[in-house]
Amino acid sequence: MGDGMQRNKTKQLTFCAMFAALGVILLYLGSVVEVVDISMAVIASLFCVLAVIEYGKGAPWMVFFVTAVLSLLLLPNKSPAVYYAFFFGFYPILKSYFERLDKVRSWVLKEIVFNVCLAVIIVLIKLLFMPSVSIPLMLYVLAVVLCEAVFVLYDIALTRLITFYMFRLRHRFKFK
Repeated sequence: MGDGMQRNKTKQLTFCAMFAALGVILLYLGSVVEVVDISMAVIASLFCVLAVIEYGKGAPWMVFFVTAVLSLLLLPNKSPAVYYAFFFGFYPILKSYFERLDKVRSWVLKEIVFNVCLAVIIVLIKLLFMPSVSIPLMLYVLAVVLCEAVFVLYDIALTRLITFYMFRLRHRFKFK
């Protein structure tokens, strides 16, 4: 491997490590200030978005796995880590693959992934945080309907944020 290629790999690894560290810090903030746990999981996922855009291939998965594992191990309140590890962390990476397909297949795959992840998160939260609490079925149905609406808005907002970064901000950063 040439010296320039080795330097690029080292730089990529350094940025990915920084992205993961910043992601863990944000998730920690969400863990301490519980009202922003989902927000911090969403914001931490933006580091995966940067890794997808700037490095592609394996880099975003590395950022996701390191952030997810460290946050699941280290955070005092695991809910932001659960949100990140079971949806928000890897969804931007999958989104980049899905959006290479036609619109219908892309949205079908996005919905399948979201609904499977939502079911897993609901089960985990119920088991980990509220094992003895009985919740009426109607509340689950209402939560799923609201989450579906929020997911569509999240996906559209993420697309616009990525577009904004690509055309307005990317030239200002030197990640490569």
